[in-house]
Amino acid sequence: MTAKEYLGQAYRIDQRIKNKTEQLNSFRELAVNVSSTISDYPSKGTRNVYRLENTIVKIVDMENQIKADIDRLINLKIEITNAIDAVDDENCKELLRLRYLELKSWSEIADEMDYSVPQIYRIKNKALKKFVVPQKTIANDSK
Repeated sequence: MTAKEYLGQAYRIDQRIKNKTEQLNSFRELAVNVSSTISDYPSKGTRNVYRLENTIVKIVDMENQIKADIDRLINLKIEITNAIDAVDDENCKELLRLRYLELKSWSEIADEMDYSVPQIYRIKNKALKKFVVPQKTIANDSK
């Protein structure tokens, strides 16, 4: 695994958490809207009497998945922080921290570090060369 692939895991997990959270909100909205229709006419076919129960089960499953992803993200960020701290150049450390832990854009990093974007790209290339991917990683443990 390259340094860039390793460091990019946090972003992908963060995006997955956001997507699952949106799904969870949708499930919750469905659960609130589940109601019986009262009518004088007999129903056509069989009703799904377990509809609310099924929705609640999906909600609980999604909440558990999100919790597991959050735990994995926290552990990965701790691991990434330790690996970034091992880099011997302070500019490289700062750039890696801003990009891969705080998930900032290159232009935001350039503004914060008071460099031009092309300079930031040069520092990024240097930082990725100096960065050492830990041998035993969260990603390897979860496979």
